[in-house]
Amino acid sequence: MKIVMLGAPGAGKGTQAKRIAAKYGIPHISTGDIFRANLKAGTELGLKAKEYMDKGALVPDSLTLELIMDRFNNEDCANGYVLDGFPRTIPQAKALTEALEKIGDKLDFAVDVDVPDEAIISRMSGRRACLQCGGTYHVVFNPPKVEGKCDACGGDLILRSDDAPETVRHRLEVYHEQTQPLIDYYKDEGIFERVDGTKDMETVFEDITNILDR
Repeated sequence: MKIVMLGAPGAGKGTQAKRIAAKYGIPHISTGDIFRANLKAGTELGLKAKEYMDKGALVPDSLTLELIMDRFNNEDCANGYVLDGFPRTIPQAKALTEALEKIGDKLDFAVDVDVPDEAIISRMSGRRACLQCGGTYHVVFNPPKVEGKCDACGGDLILRSDDAPETVRHRLEVYHEQTQPLIDYYKDEGIFERVDGTKDMETVFEDITNILDR
């Protein structure tokens, strides 16, 4: 079962991807994890990626795809994988499709966790992070026992700049411009599925597994 997860930042696709991976015994693959693993192992591909990262430049699509296809060769991918964070653009999606076709393979599902922009802004602007231990809270869904203080260590809780409404709006604009066209692409491929991400986490997961188990 080979799955690619779609959804705007803050929609909860990463959380759902991890749960899918655990339920079906397949790896959750994110580009960040792949970069870190290759850098740590000092692989040839990892060293190539490091050259770009050290300059503060984006790793080229071709190299990112090479790293991903290399990851697919690992034994734990024998029964599939959940790909999270790639592809983000149509050129990346086409390149992935072509690379898989070359080895006689293809994706089975493209699952979109759909949440309206205003709901995402509300969700993310309610997040709070502890400066000391990194614990995370939400003023509505998971509030601390004492307002502004971490339950675990008593540290101050802050709204991270990444979660500020203006930052979130900008990230959503980029998503709609670059990534949302993937929905039409995967619809044309016949593998697109959408779930309502505004429901509670358990229900969203149940909706996804109902799709995957069909």
